Amino acid sequence: MAKLLFLETATPICSVAIAEDGVLLSIKESNSTNSHSSLLTNFIQNVISDAKIKLQELDGIVISKGPGSYTGLRIGVSAAKGLCYSLDKPLIAVNTLQSMAMGMKKNENDEKAIFCPMIDARRMEVYTALFDHQNNELEPTSAKIIDESSFIDLLKDHTIYFGGDGAEKCKGVLSMNPNAKFADGFRISSKDMIELAFQKFNAHQFEDVAYFEPYYLKDFIAGIPKVKGLK
Repeated sequence: MAKLLFLETATPICSVAIAEDGVLLSIKESNSTNSHSSLLTNFIQNVISDAKIKLQELDGIVISKGPGSYTGLRIGVSAAKGLCYSLDKPLIAVNTLQSMAMGMKKNENDEKAIFCPMIDARRMEVYTALFDHQNNELEPTSAKIIDESSFIDLLKDHTIYFGGDGAEKCKGVLSMNPNAKFADGFRISSKDMIELAFQKFNAHQFEDVAYFEPYYLKDFIAGIPKVKGLK
């Protein structure tokens, strides 16, 4: 009976879960901005306690590998690596957008629909990819600037469901197409990694803990601090 711990920190939502053989045992989530560093350790302790197990009983640690927030991903991966080293457990990495697509399709019965998870990347840019109803990747992960012509060819013949914090800001320009649908109630969650992670666990598809890095997609660019007296 395999038990896995799931850490989702790729966006402002901090989500931690435990599942056993694909069944969710406990989950803790918060969408408070910039809260990962203060909440993650507590959430891990909470789900361990709720599931009535010990950390040593875990069989692996699962991390949402990105793309997403540079800081959020760094915090999550650091915590996951620390647990893997201290407990001598394998690390499993799940593509953030793919797990989002898994969560989005649960509420949609249209087997011909396409799912387009979106993560906010500032202004009108998003991190996104396209998946079919079987969670097969139709278009790889990329950073896109969204306007009225985005996805126009696919939207001619397919219904596309858009979801995530990136989709919320793009709704105004995409909703003019009748085939563009929005998963308004969808939020990124560690529970949507469960199926993908157990597939990898059973296939022994583990990461090299020492060398694993998050999938940032874009290099981190720090803002230039303002100097008093200058504009």
